[in-house]
Amino acid sequence: MLSAALFGIEAAIVQVEVHASGGLPAVSTVGLPDSAVRESRERVRSAILNSGLVYPKGRITVNLAPADMRKIGSSLDLPMAAAIAAIEAGVVARPVQEDTLLLGELSLDGNVRPVAGVLSVALEARARGIKRLLVPLANGQEAALVDGIDVRPVTTLAQAIGVLNGTSQALAPPAAPEPAHDPADDALDMADVKGQQEGRRALEIAAAGGHNLLLIGPPGTGKTLLARRLPTILPPLTIEEAMDVTRIRGAAGEAVRSGLVSRRPFRSPHHTATHIALIGGRGGPAGVRPGEVSMAHHGVLFLDELPEFQRNALEVLRQPLEEGAVTIARASRTARFPSEFLLVASMNPCPCGYRGSRTRDCTCTPPMVARYLGRISGPLLDRIDMHVEVPALGYRQMALEEPGETSRQILARVVAARGRQRARNGSGVANARMPGASLRMHCALDRHGREMMERSVTRLGLSVRSHDRILRVARTIADLAGSQQLLRDHLAEAIQYRAMDRAPGASTP
Repeated sequence: MLSAALFGIEAAIVQVEVHASGGLPAVSTVGLPDSAVRESRERVRSAILNSGLVYPKGRITVNLAPADMRKIGSSLDLPMAAAIAAIEAGVVARPVQEDTLLLGELSLDGNVRPVAGVLSVALEARARGIKRLLVPLANGQEAALVDGIDVRPVTTLAQAIGVLNGTSQALAPPAAPEPAHDPADDALDMADVKGQQEGRRALEIAAAGGHNLLLIGPPGTGKTLLARRLPTILPPLTIEEAMDVTRIRGAAGEAVRSGLVSRRPFRSPHHTATHIALIGGRGGPAGVRPGEVSMAHHGVLFLDELPEFQRNALEVLRQPLEEGAVTIARASRTARFPSEFLLVASMNPCPCGYRGSRTRDCTCTPPMVARYLGRISGPLLDRIDMHVEVPALGYRQMALEEPGETSRQILARVVAARGRQRARNGSGVANARMPGASLRMHCALDRHGREMMERSVTRLGLSVRSHDRILRVARTIADLAGSQQLLRDHLAEAIQYRAMDRAPGASTP
């Protein structure tokens, strides 16, 4: 019996048991295998014969335990072949069986091909007390990211059998290549944004506290320009965050051959994306594929032209925005993926885009505007911390104004603010996800602050959620200013970012 692995975000360890008996030559696989696992018998047979090993005679039964778990994908090829070949090539020692896990896809000539999700497998194997991991050579670097487990990369089935029997040496994991440099990264900088001081300020607050942001303005005013430069002022990924992002990419079927992912994700799905594409669904090597909300974990999800998205696609964002995770239930299985992302959305104030503009007249009727704005539900808007107008620029601002601060200058303030949050909230907890107890402790208002908040809640008709989100934004503004106390100016600035709740494009009260 040998150990193998299936994976998603959390890997599941399965056992491969082979029994050979008399009768007509045949191979049967039991234990809820899917079509890819059932088809592996042909790959396994050809790989064994082409590796110079002896294929057992008689009937062979492959049992995949536990029997009530669906077995998916091609990562079981290598352990199945090793277990079958061991019948004739020599019995693998029991200590090796108990302490070693194998995974890999086989080609017909006996070579071992890479599979996705190896990082999740290695983490689960370590948690289960498994000491050795035999993986394809191309996955060796990814598996070696996990400390405390002996990674043994192999290139062929014959080599894997030799490693198990102690007659061959495994290869050393390949060295991690230098992170690929994308020249496009150098082309993005906040200094490129002229004017739009309120938008620049909102982006800095959003980056410092992890707050969701809605940019509203006429076409061509720089909403997308601002959003695409947000990653340049986000703090670098920590080791734990990089591990999470890498595991999600593996669960989505993306091969990770360059070690840990080093950049925060920036996902920008088209407005024709369905709710399945956003939230996740069937597919991928684990049977359930993470959607855009999970692929943007620890990064940015940018929804351009927000009202153009399907209404049901937008409504599925409620759970991940509130909980930082999403549960996908399908007929075959249920999976839970992390989805702590910073949502940035952009929209026009009306269908023609020029409602409230000082330079062009709006041609939309009130019913047209109402239908357009009605595509975004109140509960979704309530979960967006900051609503910011991005107005049209005059000629002097476009052509003559000096460049603003660079991303590097803004990033220094953001990192300092995140450091204050880490000391106060704990590692990895930004102000946007500050729990209720911390909110009451660190966002207490004095008498003047309570009076200001009362007037704002009454005048704007804010919900309890909006009230709490205003306090969290105010706390971030105070962190950027290096203030321990939540002052009236901090609260006033936070409130103005919710004054758009009444109607996008309307003036601030």
